[in-house]
Amino acid sequence: MFGSKKGSKPQNRIDSLIGAGTRVEGNIAFSGGLRVDGEVHGNISSVEGPAGMLVISEQARVEGEISVGHVVINGTVIGPVVAGESLELLPNAQVTGDVEYHRLEMQQGAVVQGRLVHRTSAKTIELKLASNNG
Repeated sequence: MFGSKKGSKPQNRIDSLIGAGTRVEGNIAFSGGLRVDGEVHGNISSVEGPAGMLVISEQARVEGEISVGHVVINGTVIGPVVAGESLELLPNAQVTGDVEYHRLEMQQGAVVQGRLVHRTSAKTIELKLASNNG
């Protein structure tokens, strides 16, 4: 992947599953790891911030905003994706919306219809101009 190896490590286990044939209407906040094989109409976020992991399988469809530390997509996402640490787009990924990431791995066949925005880990600093009052 691009970028340094610093940062939080992704979850290596899945704690929750939305199975194939299941449709969820509403926002989801999870901790640990979440795998989506079904359909979600709502926003998905991790309560653990960068330590959370979301896997969207090939048959899955998500319509809503995703904000999770580590995201793996191989299905369809309609909405913006914010991956605080890493984003992996597998060959069947179809993302319609802007994508923000710190580290990105994109395999041949993955499609993003939107902007790819690289986020640095540095904090944003607001600069103010000194006024030139006489």
